[in-house]
Amino acid sequence: MSQTAPNIGFISLGCPKALVDSEQILTRLRAEGYEITSSYDDAELVIVNTCGFIESAVEESLETIGEALAENGKVIVTGCLGAVGDTVMQNHPQVLAVTGPHALQEVMDAVHAHLPKPHDPFTDLVPDAGIKLTPQHYAYLKISEGCNHRCTFCIIPSLRGDLVSRPIGEVMTEAEALVKSGVKELLVISQDTSAYGVDIKYRTDFWGSRPIKTRMTELAKALGELGAWVRLHYVYPYPHVDEVIPLMAEGKILPYLDVPLQHASPTILKAMKRPGDIEKTIRRIEGWREICPDITLRSTFITGFPGETEVDFELLLDFIEEAQLDRVGAFTYSDVDGATANALPNQVAEELKQERLEQLMALQAQISADKLAAKVGQQMTVLVDGISEDGLLLARSKADAPEVDGVVILDGVENAEAGDLIEVEITGATEHDLIAVQHNP
Repeated sequence: MSQTAPNIGFISLGCPKALVDSEQILTRLRAEGYEITSSYDDAELVIVNTCGFIESAVEESLETIGEALAENGKVIVTGCLGAVGDTVMQNHPQVLAVTGPHALQEVMDAVHAHLPKPHDPFTDLVPDAGIKLTPQHYAYLKISEGCNHRCTFCIIPSLRGDLVSRPIGEVMTEAEALVKSGVKELLVISQDTSAYGVDIKYRTDFWGSRPIKTRMTELAKALGELGAWVRLHYVYPYPHVDEVIPLMAEGKILPYLDVPLQHASPTILKAMKRPGDIEKTIRRIEGWREICPDITLRSTFITGFPGETEVDFELLLDFIEEAQLDRVGAFTYSDVDGATANALPNQVAEELKQERLEQLMALQAQISADKLAAKVGQQMTVLVDGISEDGLLLARSKADAPEVDGVVILDGVENAEAGDLIEVEITGATEHDLIAVQHNP
């Protein structure tokens, strides 16, 4: 290792899409010979990758930038908050540079300007899979940037632009390298995974010498050949989504679908500018379960959107009850700077938003508890994640995405390490988690 390699501190905030941006920047930094440090004192400058999606994320980003400036003094800001007008410069005019999201070259230009690139052939090397911020056994695979939707509560298109799909050959080459490096689970992410390839009319590309169409179904089929778990996130329920369900039933990809529905009232969905025939969605869910009975369905919802009446909220609760989704995330509506929903009439009181959120999550907690209790006695394959802060050995089943879903608590399991796939028997369940022992046939 070079003794003169410059040290750079790095802080990554926000969603998995931002995490992938961070990984790309870190990979480029290491490829150019920079060292990465977790200490403000050791760093010659600090890069902060920010989030600017909702008010609390903006506040966290601004606080983090302020802390980095106070502790180090030399800070480059990138990410979604950098695309929100002059917010960063107005609050922290002493930062060295500000870029928006997915701005690898602009970040590197700023680094080069303030901390010139070292030349060291021994450190100008990185693994084929690049630098990852996730544990070694799973990785996020970002297949596109931006979004063509114009949901009234969201400013992603103004932050990240319209949909830009990565060539499928490039995506598959990255996925293959990740699996070869030891990754056991690939989490496919984008703003709208179902729309993959729409912007380039599903153009045919090449993976090695093999022609392959840039489209979600073909991508899922190809990823299913790599021998790793493949999990699909942020999948709008377009008609062609039905094509991937048989792949789940056949064991090619995980029987897991993350579908961001947001609400169930036609009135609220219209105000959100979201597609929303909820009756049709129920029928689709029934069809998916007929083809793949083991499918895990996850979704997210917003309570207290402007104009949400008691009738609208009851429609949402009715949907939750009827759909019997396996995993649900929910949050109260909050104004996002630049979102058109801010100007909608009949804003809902904060206390009522929170009451509705608690009522929804209480209903879902009972649904989740019942579904997990039904798994007691089953045998299943789990992926070991490692030891928790409480000293528990944790794993995840095919129904559990990292960070957002439940876990499988391994009881009395020995000689298992992060990244191991092991067979277990479910012995207990809580509202969100399972308890298991190792299965010995």
